Amino acid sequence: MNKRHIAVVGAGPGGLAAAMILSQRGFRVQIFEKEKVTGGRNAEVTLGDYRFDLGPTFLMMKFLLDELFEEGGRKLSDYLDCRPLDPMYELSFPGKSMLARSKPEDMKAEIEKAFPGEGAGLDRFLARESERFRKLYPCLQQPYGTITSMVSPTLFSAVPHIAAGRSLYEVLADYFRPEELRLAFTFQSKYLGMSPWDCPGLFAMIPYTEHAHGVYHVQGGLCRISDALAAVAKEEGAEIHTSCGVRRVLLDGRKACGVELENGERVLCDDVVINADFGTAVSTLFDQKDLRKYTQEDMQKRKFSCSTFMIYLGLDRTFDTQHHLILFAEDYKKCLADITKNKVISEDLSVYIRNAAVTDPSVAPPGHSALYILAPVPNNTSGIDWEAQKSVYRERIFQLMEERTPYRDFRKHIREEMIVTPADWEKRSVYLGATFNMSHDWKQMLYLRPHNRFEEFSNCYLVGGGTHPGSGLPTIFESARISSNLICEEYAVKYPRAKSFAELAIA
Repeated sequence: MNKRHIAVVGAGPGGLAAAMILSQRGFRVQIFEKEKVTGGRNAEVTLGDYRFDLGPTFLMMKFLLDELFEEGGRKLSDYLDCRPLDPMYELSFPGKSMLARSKPEDMKAEIEKAFPGEGAGLDRFLARESERFRKLYPCLQQPYGTITSMVSPTLFSAVPHIAAGRSLYEVLADYFRPEELRLAFTFQSKYLGMSPWDCPGLFAMIPYTEHAHGVYHVQGGLCRISDALAAVAKEEGAEIHTSCGVRRVLLDGRKACGVELENGERVLCDDVVINADFGTAVSTLFDQKDLRKYTQEDMQKRKFSCSTFMIYLGLDRTFDTQHHLILFAEDYKKCLADITKNKVISEDLSVYIRNAAVTDPSVAPPGHSALYILAPVPNNTSGIDWEAQKSVYRERIFQLMEERTPYRDFRKHIREEMIVTPADWEKRSVYLGATFNMSHDWKQMLYLRPHNRFEEFSNCYLVGGGTHPGSGLPTIFESARISSNLICEEYAVKYPRAKSFAELAIA
């Protein structure tokens, strides 16, 4: 059995997935996490008797997680109770609302009810975007660490499908005429912290995979995914050290050879996998004099996603609502421009609300609710004083909820509350408070994104939203597999190839 020693910095979903994969393949793995619990931005928040996800709130591309567990001879269902959601979410526009259904025939009926004559657009969308997804999905499964990787047969065959020069909004305009309906299939760009008018059109595969393959809630919260990854890693012999932060990565010339912990202990290893937020990692884990490419000057020139203003509420009553509710601003385009370009607090809010208790009774006591509320806001390049603005912004969100949702009398039922601002995210080691990491524009994808095999130092690898393929749980899991595969190739350790699109039977 291979006994190469791998140190993983950070127990977020990417680090835990890498630890699970590598330990299954016979490596000795140690994870070092500065927080008391595992999960990173996929951790659990507990407020009294109420439980919340800190970050991600639903699972897409579940087939990928199934595959990672199958590699180790396990079934995902033995560790997690994943429930498909139907409706997936409710979309609330000023003066009109619509349910997003998981079955195409039901979704088509919803479209016809809200936008008569537009149902056929869904057929065109699913047919064309299935082809795009089929071509682009394999591109997510391979690294782009060399310039020659940009002319691989896989990527070359995908070129006609990348919608070069077109935004996500422009791509969806091919299928639907009403503005609200286009937004119903483009708001998913917010999963990347971007506006659909700026998000590259190839990301039409995000709304496609929602409507083609569904979205899932994990009973107990999506934080249970991190628990499951950690459990399998431990079963395979990995060691997980919490409350054990890493001060810096140790170098032997240009080679990573270990980590120095915050308590001063040095842990030598063969390879280092970094799951820390990328901007924070290059700012804190290395001496600036050792960096050639990702210096502070370089990082200041790069584009980062928006941030989020979060409110977690424990309420002593229930509400008859959908699991997910999305409130669109009156002028959604201007709202997002204020957030991503003008870097000001928009007067016109867009808000997402999850009421998980309607699906999952474990998140709150009987007769109670646990509301997760998110509003996209500028990252910390804005200079906004969030300590001064926190109560003001909270009030505006609450007023919007009272005006446009069934939660009209919720204030008097608040028993627990926590707010997380962009300033708080930065205190949690999220660079610039940019919760969706480095932006996903054309200048920061594939070869132009920080490489899975970190180009600054040998024997150093990246996982998470700051490397390829990018932000979002499924792509973070894929980054863990890519980096794990690269480590295996370095030591001639055999590993199973990723299943093809056809083998996954997800078409």
